[in-house]
Amino acid sequence: MKKRIRNTSICFLLVVSIILSLSLFLPSFGQTAVQQTDFKVTLLGTGSPILSISRSGPATLVEVDDEKLLFDAGRGTALQLYKANMLPGNVDKLFLTHLHSDHTIGIPDVWRTGSLPTGGKRERAFKIWGPKGTEKMMLHMNKAFQADLDARDDSGNGNVEGASIVANDIKEGIIYNKKGIEVIAFKVDHKSIEPAFGYRVNYKGHSVVISGDTRYNENLIQFANGADVVIHEVAAAKPDNESESIANILDLHTTPEEAGKVFNQIQPKLAV
Repeated sequence: MKKRIRNTSICFLLVVSIILSLSLFLPSFGQTAVQQTDFKVTLLGTGSPILSISRSGPATLVEVDDEKLLFDAGRGTALQLYKANMLPGNVDKLFLTHLHSDHTIGIPDVWRTGSLPTGGKRERAFKIWGPKGTEKMMLHMNKAFQADLDARDDSGNGNVEGASIVANDIKEGIIYNKKGIEVIAFKVDHKSIEPAFGYRVNYKGHSVVISGDTRYNENLIQFANGADVVIHEVAAAKPDNESESIANILDLHTTPEEAGKVFNQIQPKLAV
C-alpha cells in the first residue's frame, strides 16, 4: 500500500465456507489448505503491511497436478512454503496481482533461496507474470543481487538456469496454457493502483479464482462465474478506529458485506 501504516487496527479477514467434497484443514493460524484430487490450494499468508509474528504477507500456492503456481509473495513466503513441506526451489511460476510491496517483498527470498542446493535448487528459470512494471521491477531486482549471483557462480555454488528470471508484463486474458492448466488474468479495482489483476486457474473442468486486492468489482464477478473456489480479500477496522487514514486504506478494499454480495452472486462451491 502507498500509505505508511503505524499502530492501526485494520484487519484483513477470510470468510470460509465449504462444499464440493473438498477437505478443509488449518495447519496453523493464517494458513489454510484445500485439497482435492486435482487441486491443492494453500493460503501461505493473509496478512497486511502491519508487522505480525502470526501472519505472513499475502501469498497463495495452487498445486495443479505436478505444477506449483504461486500467487503473490508477501513477507515470509519462503518460510511459509517450508512450513508447508515445500522448498522454494520447487516453485518456478509466480503470478503477481499488483506491485505493492506487501505483495512482492518476499520475491527475492523465494527466488534466491530457491536456486541454492539447500533451498531446492530450482532447475528452470523463475518465471514471473504481473501487471505493467513487473519486467522493470525484476530487472532492477536482478541488478540488486548481481554481487550475490557473481559470488555464487565464482564459488561453484551457483545455479545459472535456476537463478535466472523471465518476467512478463501481462494484460487481461489467458496468460498461461500448458498441460491442460489455464491461467486467466482479469482486471480488478484497487482504485488508483492500475492495473491490478485477479486470477482464475482452470483445470479438468474445475477452477480456482484469486481476487487479489480489490474493491467490489463486477469484472471479477464475471470472470469468477462458475468457479469452484473463490478466494476474495476483505478489509475491516475496529469500530473505534475511524481515522481518515484508515478510511482511505479501506477505500482500496472490499468490506465484509460487499464480499458477501460477491459470493452470493457467484455462488461458488467454496468461498474463502
